[in-house]
Amino acid sequence: MNSALSPTKRERRKEARPGELLDAALALFVEKGFAATRVEEVAARAGVSKGTLFLYFPSKEELFKAVVRETIAGRFGEWNDELDAFQGDSAELLRYTMNAWWERIGMTAASGITKLVMSEAGTFPEIASFYQHEVIDPGRALLKRVLQRGIDRGDFRPMDLDSAVYSLIAPMIFLLMWKHSMAPCCPPADRLDPQAFLGTQVGLLLDGMRVRP
Repeated sequence: MNSALSPTKRERRKEARPGELLDAALALFVEKGFAATRVEEVAARAGVSKGTLFLYFPSKEELFKAVVRETIAGRFGEWNDELDAFQGDSAELLRYTMNAWWERIGMTAASGITKLVMSEAGTFPEIASFYQHEVIDPGRALLKRVLQRGIDRGDFRPMDLDSAVYSLIAPMIFLLMWKHSMAPCCPPADRLDPQAFLGTQVGLLLDGMRVRP
């Protein structure tokens, strides 16, 4: 009976293939870039044939989109739910948002996707447009919600939210670009502590640099 009810090894393998392909694709996209990554390499790293890859993803572009949705874009629902449930003050929420982003994206292989998109946007505008729609726009909307919550509660002064969100995005992008460019070349003494950097950035945004009377 247990044998009849349990999925066969082949069935389990088939169910795992999309995830294995996405993992292989993410690693190669970050390592080599979009243009230089070939679907044959992705299939080989995942241990399947190119034909099997195309059963799940009809093109390299669709494979890339699936990687972005799986690792970044698909998390915005989760983050918005956390914002709705957050009980602390707005400064705490801002710190939590920045640190959660680093822990869930910045510390993972998905952190290399931003550098890829920025590097290859001119060659592949459709990839850039997709990333704008799936990641940048929802990210800006989420950060605007964080800031608007602070304004509504009287924690933050009124501000131009469309411009202010970039003050939060800029240090995130810097960390990603640094991680995937200069960080591997830096001697240990010069390496940046991402959490300390984000903490300093949030402190500067909340308090400024002037000494208060």
